[in-house]
Amino acid sequence: MASFEAPQPKATDCVTKVALNITCDNLLDMDAFSKSDPMCVVLLNSSGPHWYEIGRTEKIQNCLNPKFSKSIILDYYFEAVQKLRFELYDIDSENCTPEEADFLGQFECTLGQIVSSKKLTKPLVKRDKTPAGKGTITICAEERNDNRAVALEIAARSLDKKDFFGKSDPFLEFYKQTETGWQLAHRTEVVKCNLNPIWKPFRIPIQSLCDGDVEKSIKIDCYDYNNSGSHDFIGSFLTSLCQIQQACQSYAAEFECINSKKKQKKKGYKNSGIIIIKQCKIVKEYTFLDYIMGGCQINFTIAIDFTGSNGDPGLPSSLHYINPQGYNEYLAAIWAVGNVIQDYDSDKMFPAFGFGAKLPPTWQVSHEFPINFNPSNPFCAGIEGVIFAYQQCLPQVKLYGPTNFAPIINHVAHFGREALQQQTASQYFVLLIITDGVITDMDQTRTAIVNASRLPMSIIIVGVGAADFSAMEFLDGDDGVLRSATGEAAMRDIVQFVPFRQFQNGPQEALAQSVLAEVPGQVAGFFSTMKLSPPHSNDPPSDHLASAPPSDAC
Repeated sequence: MASFEAPQPKATDCVTKVALNITCDNLLDMDAFSKSDPMCVVLLNSSGPHWYEIGRTEKIQNCLNPKFSKSIILDYYFEAVQKLRFELYDIDSENCTPEEADFLGQFECTLGQIVSSKKLTKPLVKRDKTPAGKGTITICAEERNDNRAVALEIAARSLDKKDFFGKSDPFLEFYKQTETGWQLAHRTEVVKCNLNPIWKPFRIPIQSLCDGDVEKSIKIDCYDYNNSGSHDFIGSFLTSLCQIQQACQSYAAEFECINSKKKQKKKGYKNSGIIIIKQCKIVKEYTFLDYIMGGCQINFTIAIDFTGSNGDPGLPSSLHYINPQGYNEYLAAIWAVGNVIQDYDSDKMFPAFGFGAKLPPTWQVSHEFPINFNPSNPFCAGIEGVIFAYQQCLPQVKLYGPTNFAPIINHVAHFGREALQQQTASQYFVLLIITDGVITDMDQTRTAIVNASRLPMSIIIVGVGAADFSAMEFLDGDDGVLRSATGEAAMRDIVQFVPFRQFQNGPQEALAQSVLAEVPGQVAGFFSTMKLSPPHSNDPPSDHLASAPPSDAC
């Protein structure tokens, strides 16, 4: 999840960015034959009754005392009351959503309370405010004023074999030294059945890892993963960023992984394996604003569902109702989201398409037609132009079906692919799909999204009406990796789904804030992964530690 821009104050009033690190103890056990699989969802309320999700942690399997490695980043406004709610859920399956999961407890406070305390520990309560067992939550606040990160490539060799019927399934945890002890900064993925693992390259914000102090101690623990949640400790070592980079001068930094208990018991004990840090670089983490102010254009495309399940546009019950007062749910969604995103596109010319309708004069079904009926120029001038084209198009087409997403996703992906070939961060594409129903071409849609996840592209789905949107939740990969029909994994989560009914009676800004919350992080995250700097930036893509001799080797 992306960092959230609080809506009500001016941007100039923002004091700083704050990272929230979350741990819990003694959570309710909702599973009969194992332990709960907790995840924390964080919501913000800046005014009125509306709460907006601003981020969620990873899920930790079989654990009642989780330490979440994913931080929640948000802007801190000194003069604003920013109410936060931390909701804990037991996520039992890969595609389980919070709405379907068992509720473990919640806690409400203000961001100001957390910032002033630095470390806040409070009991969790149920929705009726009664205690959620003995569960507690601890939230640590950390100012983020350093935009550098440590890019690491790490492997290991000869790790201890911990599994009786196989090899170990190792993963690493990185800890920062604080006044109150060691604080988790990062957890790698698990490499299955391998005593000589190679972990995927990753980055850790330098402030999370060592507060920007390259001499500060870092603790790295190695564990053997167990499904039960009781992971076997393999070994540990202490180091610092300065020490790592100095060791990288010759070839790679190698550290003995030591199990102190095993060392005390076993004569002739050497180590429990070697951790190899193959690369350690300090890189600048560009923000969304860095890319926007550096010349990146957000290209906004709208796709509107014209399938028959929306109802006869001549009837007030239709989601496409041709209302004399000029309002229906599709218009409201277009206006609310479009008004925000149009500010990031300099020419404000937006291509707008429809799908699932029969078109005159042949009355063939189309899943990718310009709503202005001009294939050579599907662009509309501003959001007002989109709304005008929609209102002109609606009486001329016949709502039909089925509901196919893949054609329009592939249409936008074509332009994203062309932009990526330029090897610049000059263009990013956002597709807004407004729909009412179940996807008919799910396998093709999954494949299209997986392919688009490798492109400068995001997909926003706004569901209108009261239909079952479980398929849309499935495509929103917040709780697991989306895979194509053939099993290919998405490179990143690019889909954000929001049901319009949750915001129907609230201000339009509420819908826009929820829908667009993930886009800044998706933009910055993609270009960072592709190692692309803002177009007009003069900053080097990376630099080395100031206190260590420079080296191209690491």
